[in-house]
Amino acid sequence: MFNHLLVPTDGSALSEAAVRMAVSLAKENSARITGLYMVRPFHMTVYSAEMVGASQDEAHAADQARARQYLENLRSIAAQAGVACDTEAPTGAHPYEAILDTAKARHCDLIVMASHGHGGIRGLLLGSETQKVLTHSHLPILVVRPPE
Repeated sequence: MFNHLLVPTDGSALSEAAVRMAVSLAKENSARITGLYMVRPFHMTVYSAEMVGASQDEAHAADQARARQYLENLRSIAAQAGVACDTEAPTGAHPYEAILDTAKARHCDLIVMASHGHGGIRGLLLGSETQKVLTHSHLPILVVRPPE
């Protein structure tokens, strides 16, 4: 039914549950997966160029290290199940755009992602990347929610 699943991750336990669900679904369908972690650009109000240098480099390096860690975990889960997997770690300000762009570029036919279920004011203020993907995607999306 599905041939190529896109699986965004943020490294959380719920995100790992989505990875495991995607890997299981991919195995059942003889599909492959692409894992995605978006490296965010560094934003900070500064008073001089010297203030940015080390902080920006350190922040970017730390986020790239997280990307490697989270995507290696995803590759490991896929490998244990015998599912073909590749990964991407683009840089951008809006994760939902990276998710949709990657799904289109990689010709994915399903997006499997977690939703942390932030509602109320917190959800309104933080925004939900999952909600943005749901709103803008033309692909089917499997949303993994936290247990109640």
